Amino acid sequence: MITVLFTNARLIDPEAGTESTGWLQVNDGRISARGEGSAPSTEGHIVDCNGKCLAPGIIDIGVKVCEPGERHKESYRSAGLAAAAGGVTTIVTRPDTLPAVDTPETLEFATRRAQADAPVNVLPMAALTKGREGREMTEIGFLMDAGAIAFTDCDHVITNTKVFSRALTYAKSCGALVIAHPQEPGLSAGASATSGKFAALRGLPAVSSMAERMGLDRDIALLEMTGAAYHADQITTARALPALERAKRNGLDITAGTSIHHLTLNELDVADYRTFFKVKPPLRSEDDRQAVIEAVRTGLIDIISSMHTPQDEESKRLPFEEAASGAVALETLLPAALRLYHAGQLDLPTLFRAMALNPAKRLGLDTGRLSQGAPADLVLFDPDVPFVLDRFALKSKSQNTPFDGQRMQGKVISTYVAGNEVFRRP
Repeated sequence: MITVLFTNARLIDPEAGTESTGWLQVNDGRISARGEGSAPSTEGHIVDCNGKCLAPGIIDIGVKVCEPGERHKESYRSAGLAAAAGGVTTIVTRPDTLPAVDTPETLEFATRRAQADAPVNVLPMAALTKGREGREMTEIGFLMDAGAIAFTDCDHVITNTKVFSRALTYAKSCGALVIAHPQEPGLSAGASATSGKFAALRGLPAVSSMAERMGLDRDIALLEMTGAAYHADQITTARALPALERAKRNGLDITAGTSIHHLTLNELDVADYRTFFKVKPPLRSEDDRQAVIEAVRTGLIDIISSMHTPQDEESKRLPFEEAASGAVALETLLPAALRLYHAGQLDLPTLFRAMALNPAKRLGLDTGRLSQGAPADLVLFDPDVPFVLDRFALKSKSQNTPFDGQRMQGKVISTYVAGNEVFRRP
């Protein structure tokens, strides 16, 4: 039995919604006890947290690791190191690789690479349709047997509603979770900004925020018909929130996420065509940003994720319309989220409810909490230390972050997976 005792810790408990000073004990990779006041004596390893925050490790849904096909952008090794440095103990990987993860063989290849190279937990998602082309559904049952934790075509919206409804029906029969990208594909095709004064002044092709609402309305109708388990990967506009609230109130098995970039940046950050700020869906208005923050606070939006999307320099050093969408965010997820804490908009238990507890619940995991018996996937961090982000210091192979050169506050001190330290800041 390997015993680790964390003392003098500021315990962030998203399950209870509390912060308290105390201790936490780990035995053989699981949390065995916790309490306030003086810590018990132990013959194991003692970690003095010096009053810093100890929280469940982050579970990040929607991470792109570019194996197979584009290993020069990101590998399981580099993504795992970046995750550990960012306090992310579980990454849930997207199937939008080359080729797509749409067969048990491809899934098993990815799983083997992840187990061999990544220091954190890796849970793979598989494509919902073959080649993510929206024409023929994948072998959902076989892929679940091979280890797929959820099914998604990522940002390829299935336009054929008959195909999508059949896939949802089959997923329901298998007990599979479907993750979709709510967007009306016709309206959003070719758009690189959100409709409004800013996009018009910059001359950028834009999409109305109503496209997200329309995509979500369609998906909700199909959920009413099929009863499937569904997660919207990114809700980023105020217009979509009433539909989401009604769907939840009506008892549908629906949850929703949003990305850290849409919580902390708005359309004006694009400024003079800065392509590191080009993401999908495009950055929204400040009113939308504030509405989404409030939805996270109330629990209407369940999950915050990084939507980590590595792009190489050649893909980003292009005119704004032609540049690839996406940003890396495994290492910046926590310090960016702490902007909301320091602004007084979200407290730490609420942040970790959205980044750890709710993702674990949605995926049926026993992580994401500090309760007795839970796996000891933990992050120790100082929420107050200031720094200026240098993108070239990131551990990802690609450094396409919109936070380059920005003043941030909050750093990970160490990260633990099953009680084993996988990262310690020098």
